[in-house]
Amino acid sequence: MTTRRTARSVAELLQANVETIRRLDVKALQPQSLTDRLAAKVERFAGSPKFIWIHVVWFAAWIIANTIAPIRHFDPFPFTFLTLVVSLEAIFLSAFILMSQNVSSALSERRNQLDLQINLLTEQENTKMLKLLAAIGKHLGVRGCDDPDLRILEEDTRPEQLARQIDRSTHDEHPPQRS
Repeated sequence: MTTRRTARSVAELLQANVETIRRLDVKALQPQSLTDRLAAKVERFAGSPKFIWIHVVWFAAWIIANTIAPIRHFDPFPFTFLTLVVSLEAIFLSAFILMSQNVSSALSERRNQLDLQINLLTEQENTKMLKLLAAIGKHLGVRGCDDPDLRILEEDTRPEQLARQIDRSTHDEHPPQRS
């Protein structure tokens, strides 16, 4: 467990938060297998301009070598061997990209869970603060402490109830299709 020193500015606080999330991400990605790391590298390379230019040059050279170059054409039009090579490349690229996306998806799901838990904790803290402020206000005789909106906001948040409301709302907007 790391100890947090007190931040002296918002910038320091933000930097500490960024570093904490970065450490969590690095830790979450550490147990990756060799294949997962390879998939991530292949995905990064396949998504780069360098990859595109290599293919442009490769295809152009292949087509020129097999159409107009004054050499024996090893793969004449319609370039059957080139089609095979490109198809195999596409199969492997898509597999590596899907593997990399699975890792990214798991990390994203982990971040979503972290975000949800922090939001729920924040909601609980805010509810508790509203209750304390209302009690202080009543004790001091401050007007407006009997505001109905304030009473509603002081209620504890119930995630299950919110999920049911979202489900009902989604169901009402998109009723099940009948065949």
